[in-house]
Amino acid sequence: MNRRKVSVIMSVYNPKPFSQLETAARSILEQSERDWELLIYDDGSSEEWKERIKSLEMLDSRIRCLEGKENRGIAYGLNQCIQEAEGEYIARMDGDDISLPDRLKEQAHFLDEHKEYEFVGCSAFLIGEDGVWGVREMPEIPKKESFLSSSPYIHPSVMFRKSVFEKHGYYHVSDETKRCEDYELFMRLHIFGCRGYNLQKKLFCYREDKGSYRKRRLCYRIDEIRLRRLGFAALGLNGAKAWMYRYKPLAVWMIPGIIYRGLKRCQAGGQAVLKERRQSGEYPYPCRDHQPGF
Repeated sequence: MNRRKVSVIMSVYNPKPFSQLETAARSILEQSERDWELLIYDDGSSEEWKERIKSLEMLDSRIRCLEGKENRGIAYGLNQCIQEAEGEYIARMDGDDISLPDRLKEQAHFLDEHKEYEFVGCSAFLIGEDGVWGVREMPEIPKKESFLSSSPYIHPSVMFRKSVFEKHGYYHVSDETKRCEDYELFMRLHIFGCRGYNLQKKLFCYREDKGSYRKRRLCYRIDEIRLRRLGFAALGLNGAKAWMYRYKPLAVWMIPGIIYRGLKRCQAGGQAVLKERRQSGEYPYPCRDHQPGF
């Protein structure tokens, strides 16, 4: 029987800088929803990092660290956390992101009130070394067509019913889905008829440096093309448009300028939000000049 409302899960490996992981953990400590546990899976980190990760348990008795003997990837680590989780709901989190104070409360309340949805995400502030630099608005009720461009959910912002994993399986652990295990999961859940929703509120700070789009290697792009081919077919996405989007990962790798223009639009939207909040006296954290509690 579940003993917690929410289990927050993350998988980490040699988390450098460690300050980001500590900040992520503290953002859960500051949640307005108090009935939670935080499970941190150490995915085979080196000895110097194992002790530091384990030390996070001293922050609060609701934090539990699980230790892996070898590095097996984020999907494997998340599956270990899900199996250990005591919560009715499973909330994803990455070790370098930040959950804003009402995130867990609002997402849990939504799932309590809307039984027709199996998981819920949200929009987010984009953060980098200098704090908030942009925003990402997510579609409210994603449809199958929403998967053409990219995943219509910000993976570490999503809260699931635990029963979803029990019914439809956990994250796929394979070389083919490495770096896109979230995309595979969300497509699979939609194929099974599960419904997802994105709260039209920015309840999360998602770390995405402006140059991160350049980092994914070609082999991972090719794996994503294979995943898109199979997933689109299963979703019933056919025709010329689906064919073009199938090869989007390769185009992104070859023509990063396309992504750069998209990031500039995110940045412009983020600056507009920051200006509005500064004028009203309200800041989204973390910002260099406003990091409450940290």
